[in-house]
Amino acid sequence: MTTWNLEGTKSHLLICNGSSCMRKGGEEVTQAVRDEISLLELDEEIHTTRTRCNGRCKDACIVIAYPEGAWYRVESPEMGRQIVRNMHEPLLKTNKVYQFVNGEMSLNLDASAAVGISKKK
Repeated sequence: MTTWNLEGTKSHLLICNGSSCMRKGGEEVTQAVRDEISLLELDEEIHTTRTRCNGRCKDACIVIAYPEGAWYRVESPEMGRQIVRNMHEPLLKTNKVYQFVNGEMSLNLDASAAVGISKKK
């Protein structure tokens, strides 16, 4: 197994490879994200990790960007490439499902995403 030296890493993209995301193109999104990172020579700055289900199946495919704390609904491999190129750009606003605001996760009402089930009792 590989053990990466992560010094110099500025962003970490967690790409959902759970079953719902995989049915909606998760493998293609994963490859597009990784290809774009290589193409732009950002391998030292952006690290990627495939995850299992992140619990946002109705918004599949999900890509989570940290340290920003933004959760993106990625509908195509091209959108995955756009995330790598423009993680902080407003054009991705309607695909940003959740983001941290003042230290708390907030639903982006512009994203027309599923609200989901409350974890609070």
